[in-house]
Amino acid sequence: MISTAIRVARVGSAAELAAAALMVLGFPALMLAALVPSIPAFAAAAAVTYLADHYLHRKGSYLVNRLSKVRAGLSIRFLIRQLLLILLLARLGLADDLIYYGAIACFIAFYGLQAPHGALVTLIRNRRRMPVATRNIDLASRIRIPDAPPRVLLHRSAEKMLHLDLAAVAGILVSASLESAVAGFIGIGITVGLGLLYVLGLVPYVRAAKIPPNAEKVLAAVDEWLAEYGPETVLYFSGSKDSVYQVNMWLETMEQLDSKPLIILRERAILNNLAPTTVPVICVPGGVHLMNLDLTNVRVALYAANVGKNIHLLRVPTMKHVFIGHGDSDKLASVNPYSKVYDEVWTAGRAGRDRYAIADVGVRDDDIVEVGRPQLAPIQGWSGVPEGRIPTVLYAPTWEGWDGNPGNTSIVLAGENIVERLVKADPPVRVLYKPHPFTGTVSKEAGAAHRRITALVEQAAAERATDGRFTTDAAARTAAKAELARIETRLAELSGKSGGNGNGKGDEAEATRDGVVDPAVHEEVARLRGEWNSAYWRSFGSHEHRVITGAEPRLYDCFNVSDAMVSDISSVVSDFIASGKPYAVTDSAELGVEEFKRQNTAVRAAVILSNAATELGGLLDAVRDPAGDPLAEDRGDLKRYLLGPDEPTSIEQFNTAVANLALKADTRNLGQETPATGADADPEPEPDPEPATVPAHGLTAAGDDLAG
Repeated sequence: MISTAIRVARVGSAAELAAAALMVLGFPALMLAALVPSIPAFAAAAAVTYLADHYLHRKGSYLVNRLSKVRAGLSIRFLIRQLLLILLLARLGLADDLIYYGAIACFIAFYGLQAPHGALVTLIRNRRRMPVATRNIDLASRIRIPDAPPRVLLHRSAEKMLHLDLAAVAGILVSASLESAVAGFIGIGITVGLGLLYVLGLVPYVRAAKIPPNAEKVLAAVDEWLAEYGPETVLYFSGSKDSVYQVNMWLETMEQLDSKPLIILRERAILNNLAPTTVPVICVPGGVHLMNLDLTNVRVALYAANVGKNIHLLRVPTMKHVFIGHGDSDKLASVNPYSKVYDEVWTAGRAGRDRYAIADVGVRDDDIVEVGRPQLAPIQGWSGVPEGRIPTVLYAPTWEGWDGNPGNTSIVLAGENIVERLVKADPPVRVLYKPHPFTGTVSKEAGAAHRRITALVEQAAAERATDGRFTTDAAARTAAKAELARIETRLAELSGKSGGNGNGKGDEAEATRDGVVDPAVHEEVARLRGEWNSAYWRSFGSHEHRVITGAEPRLYDCFNVSDAMVSDISSVVSDFIASGKPYAVTDSAELGVEEFKRQNTAVRAAVILSNAATELGGLLDAVRDPAGDPLAEDRGDLKRYLLGPDEPTSIEQFNTAVANLALKADTRNLGQETPATGADADPEPEPDPEPATVPAHGLTAAGDDLAG
């Protein structure tokens, strides 16, 4: 029942739900206490509403944020509490006392300060918002970007300002109890005085010296940097903050390019959630600003998603445009008809090419280039279970999706059967359960199944801990845990030194100025994360079942410690195939083995499971006896078909594709620069001393129609 209430209220925990209930019930209690009247009851109810409100705001609760939509926003809640305090004074017979009029005057004056406070906060934020935000770009030497105002002034500023009434409320309640106005006026003086000081404290930060230059100067500085750096290959991305993983997966590839890389983002939310990288990043929310950037040197633009804002860069003729996507699977998104707008579409292997041919959505075969999947380089191969260790099977189901299709995930219909058979397998295996982070966000059945599966794994782990057949080296585990603590401490120290994505900076302007990653720190963080991963797996026994959620350890780390995987139709399966290890996929929609394989290329070398999971024995036999695995050869063929050859490496293939396409762009641009020849041409044209520079796009400073 509590879980249902949490889901309906859109809160994150039982504590958050309790705080929301206390806040909602606290206001009727305040009214009742005012009418009775009872000063202790009113004080208690007021304390509850203050604390609950503060807790919910600190948690960023969805519920409290939605209250403003039903005329119960933050200011209204504080105003109601103050009006009820006035009512309490009246019911106590203090309507003719000085404290009554003092309270009214206090709250009127206090609310009079809200307007300049809110105006100043809004003005400061707007004037410090950059037209273009950057990372790993030196703008500080080109323009002056002053420090952000102290965080205490702007962070949750409305809540802080309103909570200054606490002194007045407390003082007035004390005065009502003691029948003396002294405490009340002291509290009133504190509230009004602090409110006035808060407003005055904001005033210096609206001065010209405290704000960044205007948009024209900022854009000129960015163009100056672009001309100096001369980016050649751009990764372009637009989307919601939940889609940031789609660009994060390409960061390491961009760092390994032979050409000069640049990342262009369109939303501030993406920039704020971008993983640390050494590649220069420009976030350009405005379409006109983007189209007026000097991208003359760029020859190749890479697109990780098919979104409407792509048109703002697609219209630039001096560069070639490529769809690279954000995964490789048999889902419909992998053959989106939008893809025909690009000069080329890059796929991992032959399978991607064939998908477009079968889908017949207008993408020409000549425009498809197979480049492998550079992101899969960390996935290790396999030659069988190491001697002395029991096999590890990873269960990594995908989430339920938006459309209610039972084939999306095995969680609901097959998940418990899969895990039960794995934890009871004889000879034994270890189970790692790593669900998709979105599991249960749409379907309550999927959420409930996930919780039952988690309980199954944890119960099996507890039982195995008391089984004498399984022992661990306690000293090694203790040492690994100590190493984990050391690494985590060092990573925390480095998190503020690397520049990262600028999340820890004062505001967007300051993050743009200071958000430059130190390459040495970046390398140390990468090394430490590898050491952390190694220590993590050593911190518990190789026989221990485990539920793995959160960002760390990463999915590919789980691949590398596993000997087999059970999953659903998604890019997870295509990625796991890179390991060459046995795998199983659940036919949750019950299409039948042959039809399931016909529709989904990635399962053609898999053990196909029914929802009862009775076929799991075939997967476990392949793990225990690799020499007798009937699907081993098929997996090798499928790996090459889906992901391309092992040699040259994928990053080498990718760099070759970039270089070849850049050459095509140069050839096209040179053709545009060369004077036309023919009957009407000047018979003796004078050669130019230098080829004319081709503008990135023919726009005036004012921009152009965004629709093209």
